[in-house]
Amino acid sequence: MAKFPQRAATGATRRPIRVLVAKPGLDGHDRGAKIVATVLRDAGMEVIYTGLHQTPESIVDAAVQEDADVVGLSILSGAHMTLVPRIHELLVQQGREDALLVVGGIIPQDDMAALQDQGVARFFGPGTPTGEIVDYIKTWATSRPE
Repeated sequence: MAKFPQRAATGATRRPIRVLVAKPGLDGHDRGAKIVATVLRDAGMEVIYTGLHQTPESIVDAAVQEDADVVGLSILSGAHMTLVPRIHELLVQQGREDALLVVGGIIPQDDMAALQDQGVARFFGPGTPTGEIVDYIKTWATSRPE
């Protein structure tokens, strides 16, 4: 597999950004998650898609096992105020608070503020241009210290 430079700080070549895309809870709609996963892959990132109906524990286990740089959650079920804080809590317990946590789906504005306080870096709602997601993740990755 080809290696792609991810950070320009030292000019060193690094492994591709590793993104875990997950569908927590009982939400059975994954078309958007699959589209985002494909776009991220086409942008040179390694993408791990966990599939539907994942528990917070299974998502965090996969993130740890795969050494994910980014955990992207797609939630349309309305259970975001329960699932997202639990996933963040488990990431911290596993020593993976360094992973970027992003959420896609329909999240009310008031809930976004509360979830940002609990570790979510960014929200991507319906209609977000996929290039915006790619650019955000790449910018975050290049700004991290080595």
